Amino acid sequence: MERVTMWLIKLRLLAVEPVGRDERGLSQSTENAILLAGAVTVAGIVITVITAYVKNHLPS
Repeated sequence: MERVTMWLIKLRLLAVEPVGRDERGLSQSTENAILLAGAVTVAGIVITVITAYVKNHLPS
């Protein structure tokens, strides 16, 4: 009888109190900042490679 009572109490608590949110991970703004920094880095690399290529192939 004690097990059934404890089970009913647990069931009642789960029904009344919602499960807490999982707050692990990055916020949306942090994630956007990291993606923006990555995009700027990739763009900088592409611009550097294209500039070097054009300068090497220009007639002297």
